[in-house]
Amino acid sequence: MSTPTTFTELLALGSDEAIALTAPGRLPLTYHALRQHVQQTITTLNGYGIGRNDRVAIVLPNGPEMASAFVSVAAGATAAPLNPAYQQNEYAFYMEDLHAKALLVEQGSASPAVAAAQELGIPLLELIVADNDPAGRFSLTSDLPATSAASGGPASSEDVALILHTSGTTSRPKIVPLLQRNVCASVGNIRDTLALTPTDHCLNVMPLFHIHGLMAALLSSLLAGASVCCTPGFNALQFFAWLDSEKPTWYTAVPTMHQAILSRAAR
Repeated sequence: MSTPTTFTELLALGSDEAIALTAPGRLPLTYHALRQHVQQTITTLNGYGIGRNDRVAIVLPNGPEMASAFVSVAAGATAAPLNPAYQQNEYAFYMEDLHAKALLVEQGSASPAVAAAQELGIPLLELIVADNDPAGRFSLTSDLPATSAASGGPASSEDVALILHTSGTTSRPKIVPLLQRNVCASVGNIRDTLALTPTDHCLNVMPLFHIHGLMAALLSSLLAGASVCCTPGFNALQFFAWLDSEKPTWYTAVPTMHQAILSRAAR
């Protein structure tokens, strides 16, 4: 099975009418709608002067908007998702280290990331979800002046799609840039190893600022033309209710999550 080399090619594989994203209590988003949304988001970013290889820090809660924001930004710029639990000084360090061109947050966000960005002079991109929007659809607004990106349009295989930091347990955290083709190759290996098909439905409980949630759950599913339920994050009390409502074919998690699920299974 062939593997694409860009996010645009990756997203092109799902059937138009197939479901791409779901979320508890939300209408689903089809692949056709997701592709339209990604293209519109790239156009919006380009209109604010943000294009290929420009780094956009993303601080959003787990859920379908985080999933689609990551995919949309990475398809036309460079996504740098950050942990929503960081403190202001941590955000200041990471965004300065990234040379972030903008910070993407929910409109009206009280995250300390906003104060850190303002302190550094980094403009905000604010995400707005309208009533009855399906899972993952949003619009963006900003105080950035209207301009043209130096390198607009969808990213190429040699552009940087994703930037993460190492944990920094032994020294200063280091930037890890992943090219479009790097990400697609890794995701292709996951899809093939798990033998994912368009009939699969993943229940994602992993954080979407982490490589595990982004690659193993979200992108591997999208590459397979399958669907992903984007939960608000891991909740052992809700897990079995989500199984009933979403009827997933698989989920992925870390050992402590599996242990918490098993400890409640008998109930």
